[in-house]
Amino acid sequence: MLHGHNVIGFDTTKKGTETFQSFSTLQGEILPELFHIATDEEIKAAIAKAVAAFDIYSKTSFQQRATFLEAIAEEILLIGDPLLERTNLETGLPLARLTGERDRTMNQLKLFAALLREGSWADAVIDTALPDRKPLPRSDLRRILQPVGPVVVFAASNFPFAFSTAGGDTASALASGCPVIVKAHSSHAGTNEFMASAIQAAAKKTGMPDGVFSSLNGEGATLGQKLALEPAIKAIGFTGSYRAGMALYATVTQKRKEPIPLYAEMSSINPVVLLPETLAARTSETAAAIAGSMTLGVGQFCTNPGLLFVIKSRTTDAFTESLVAALSSAASGTMLNKAICKSYYNDRNKTAQAKGVTQLYSGEDMSSSFKASPALLSVSATDFMADVSLQDEVFGPCSMLVICDDKTQLEAALKTLHGQLTGSVFGNTEELTAYTSTIDILQQKVGRLIFNNVPTGVEVCHAMVHGGPFPSTTDARTTSVGTEAIRRFVRPVCYQDCPQQLLPVYLQNENEAGIMRKVNGAFTREPIV
Repeated sequence: MLHGHNVIGFDTTKKGTETFQSFSTLQGEILPELFHIATDEEIKAAIAKAVAAFDIYSKTSFQQRATFLEAIAEEILLIGDPLLERTNLETGLPLARLTGERDRTMNQLKLFAALLREGSWADAVIDTALPDRKPLPRSDLRRILQPVGPVVVFAASNFPFAFSTAGGDTASALASGCPVIVKAHSSHAGTNEFMASAIQAAAKKTGMPDGVFSSLNGEGATLGQKLALEPAIKAIGFTGSYRAGMALYATVTQKRKEPIPLYAEMSSINPVVLLPETLAARTSETAAAIAGSMTLGVGQFCTNPGLLFVIKSRTTDAFTESLVAALSSAASGTMLNKAICKSYYNDRNKTAQAKGVTQLYSGEDMSSSFKASPALLSVSATDFMADVSLQDEVFGPCSMLVICDDKTQLEAALKTLHGQLTGSVFGNTEELTAYTSTIDILQQKVGRLIFNNVPTGVEVCHAMVHGGPFPSTTDARTTSVGTEAIRRFVRPVCYQDCPQQLLPVYLQNENEAGIMRKVNGAFTREPIV
């Protein structure tokens, strides 16, 4: 049963009179539950609890945090079918997809737990004292990554589990030792309540401090902007639109007395380069793969392939025919919410009307039933390079072919690209070698370079980079998926000539946890004697 409350540490409250309801695009109607918008009093309470919790939680052992994260995964599983059924209503995503995403979210929590237990992520570095060094002695210097403070996480619309309340931003921030305040997504407020309750229960069961986690309800930008302005907040994780992301960026960099990092994933159209020999040899197969990637999840992935670069040839026509045929047989799908559906058709139509753009295929407008049909557009590389608006993201199952005269024009077009999460290249070994300069250009534009595969599908692992140059993210040095995500919420602290008993346990001579450390330039798990 849903209550519509805010989760503030170990408390649940609904003090405000303002409420909102989620709309189900699956049913085409407003869902009955009322969710109470967080009041200023409740916001202040969540902040105060997070500040108090930080003093305790930042000093917990890696083992304690790992146990907490694993408990969250267990509590999510215990919710069972009611979680999946509610999320299905709120997002229109099928139960099979949601079951897989729930498992991914739990496994993500467990992955960070394993990272904590292994310990080397904290980058412990020790240079012991050299009192007899000439001409000057060296002090004892020890460095480790420490949590930055309370973190705000904005839940995403397109991944109601994996990028939302208990998703990657929350998991990595909690793993780092930072309390988290989630700004719930209003489109799936019921899902958020279930997940927030699971985190709250896990915190209580594992002895975490009151305030290690809170979740607040709100509509529009008001709540998010208030949280971004709070002096006690030290970092923000965000997944959403370019417009909302840049509004937050302006707040944290220009309106705060102390600017803070905003790790925002905002916009990506994920270019795919189809080299001619491979396209000729695998025309139908490649078209089917691209069509499947375009329409996967109704195109509502941040890694949806929005641009397809080809060099003009007879194969180009055959590939286009195959791709159109594959798209015309693809089923339409329910979109996440009304706003996303409306934007999809508006943006698709706007792009189709741009100078030089040809509409190769366009399914019927199904916006009245909140469904999206696929579309394929085409433009010459010359016109593409002349109109920067053709790089605007169309969030949904729509892609554009960019027809290039030759390799030189292909490279010129790639040089004009904005920053992207991914870039893909389809080519055989000989082609890839011949197009090394092309690949080098693409590599400068992306966070993940993919060979002979579509961009959809993001593995949660140690090596993954889900980030990229602006505007795909606000900080190309970071990732929001994989264990490296933890580094967004920590900072290096150096201790000089610090007494052993005052050092963090992971920098003390004994190394009781047995983590890997760099001691005097060499990696070791051994104690310092």
